Amino acid sequence: MRISSLALVALTAFPASAMAAVLSVGSSYAHGCYQAAEDRDARRTAMDTCDHAIAEQGLMVEDRVATHVNRGILYLIRGNVKQAGADFDAALALDPTEPDAWLNKAVLVARYGKSTDAMPFVSKALELKTRRPALAYFVRAMALEDSGNISGAYQDLKKAQALEPRWREPTAELARFQVRRP
Repeated sequence: MRISSLALVALTAFPASAMAAVLSVGSSYAHGCYQAAEDRDARRTAMDTCDHAIAEQGLMVEDRVATHVNRGILYLIRGNVKQAGADFDAALALDPTEPDAWLNKAVLVARYGKSTDAMPFVSKALELKTRRPALAYFVRAMALEDSGNISGAYQDLKKAQALEPRWREPTAELARFQVRRP
């Protein structure tokens, strides 16, 4: 099982390319759903592929978890927040140790709720070693800034930038900060 290296990013400050899909090597439908999440292809045919994968009786638990995360990403791309959340919750019900389900749930909450409410989900994703730690630090930075912890936000943006130097958003966000030495 593997979640796409994209992490659900629907936050205004988050790049759409930062989603965290999970690779599924199970059935052709499960793999097709993974590929759709990787490619950010949320067309109806891609959604149907994910639906078929989840409906399969013989899908291994790891692939079922991955497919829920991947379909959740596609729902988020489509703007269907309720279904995206339901898929992330379904993935976590099957495997509460899937870090990218936690990360994508954090992105969902930060984008469509209060960013500070995403903090426990980000912490869990980092604790469980998400495959996209830069995104986790980025989400946490936004939440820290919204809670007034500017120094913490700056430090997390620096971590995100160091982890993925070619990802533009942390650098763009860091440009807003002025560092003053006492």
